[in-house]
Amino acid sequence: MTTNMPGRALRIGLAAVACAAFLGAVVTVPSAAAAPATGASARGELLSVTPVGHLSRSEVVAAVAPIPFDSAPVRHGVTGYRITYRTVDTAGRPTTASGLVELPDGGRPELRVISYGHGTQAFRGGVASMVAGNGDREAVEYFASAGYAAVAPDYLGLGTGPGTHPYMDTATEATAWIDMLRASRTLASRHGHRLDPGVFLTGFSQGGTAAMATGRALQHGADPYWKPAALAPISGPYDVRHAEIPAMFLTGGMDPAEAAFYMGYWTVSMNRLHHLYDSPDEVFRAPYDTIVEGLYDGDHTEEDIAAELPDGPAELLTPQYVQRLLHPIGALLAALRDNDTTCQWHPDVPVRLYAADGDRDAVFANALHCRRQLRAHGADVPLVDVGDTDHVGSVIRAIPQALDWFDRQD
Repeated sequence: MTTNMPGRALRIGLAAVACAAFLGAVVTVPSAAAAPATGASARGELLSVTPVGHLSRSEVVAAVAPIPFDSAPVRHGVTGYRITYRTVDTAGRPTTASGLVELPDGGRPELRVISYGHGTQAFRGGVASMVAGNGDREAVEYFASAGYAAVAPDYLGLGTGPGTHPYMDTATEATAWIDMLRASRTLASRHGHRLDPGVFLTGFSQGGTAAMATGRALQHGADPYWKPAALAPISGPYDVRHAEIPAMFLTGGMDPAEAAFYMGYWTVSMNRLHHLYDSPDEVFRAPYDTIVEGLYDGDHTEEDIAAELPDGPAELLTPQYVQRLLHPIGALLAALRDNDTTCQWHPDVPVRLYAADGDRDAVFANALHCRRQLRAHGADVPLVDVGDTDHVGSVIRAIPQALDWFDRQD
């Protein structure tokens, strides 16, 4: 990243920038379209639309230049909309979520769709639907400027979604993503567009794993309209148990400060879903046991959190919990198994994995393990090593390559 694009922005989102700079007013969906939820039939129902601004082609070029993305694919101006829609929470109960839809200028009635999943965000205001300048909105604008309808879910508990974010819960990442696609179809129709049902799925880091989960769900019939057309996940933590945790505590392959951030977030999130501990002092050392849960409430920026965390996971976590992570059983093993399976299927569509051998966040072993799991299910999936660059560098290099690859799919 350049100096005006902080290096960690695409990875965890430096969302301390002014999230109040929303453009346009909320446009509420007419009441006839916003009937009370009545179960599964209401999932994906569009509830509100907030324009977040129009960019001309030259403005898109200027927006993506600091990242930098290759500007050659930029052919259209784009208009962005933050939408809210109905979905379900971790218990299957009705809730709402938000996301960003970017539509290209022009009167073409049918649009192909690229759907992008963002990386780790702890601050609810740091997602693409809420703020520009941290790389995620620019990635979505980049796809739309190439002539696609670009759809980016915020997941649960981020953006305008209520509650806390169930970080790394692939089941709800997929349900929120699919319901976002449903809502985006309604929005596009109001602007004279029909969205092709074959969706190209990509995502970075957490979003790479979420893209795999969503592609699998769609292939298995999660929606009668939407189908995966191709998948290009980037630098996903596909195997926390066998790749990320050893890199945190055994090989030193992960950046220690990032490892503390991720494992703090993952532990707090998984405890809400799987009850990993009765008291925070069972897993977090003093004085962090009294503050960590509050840091991951969705209202703290990455800068807030980093200022309170130690320099590495060994200083954050109790020795007993480190041993549990290295030798998981019970609820901890269940939490890992629930989310380390997104590559254990046979895609019927083209898949290309992107990763960087210099990545010290989602270490390269994740991509190797994912490719091995896919091959075990009969899918010979190529792995593109984008080179000796860091986590953020991997997505900067991979997104233009993924876009070019999507362009070449039938």
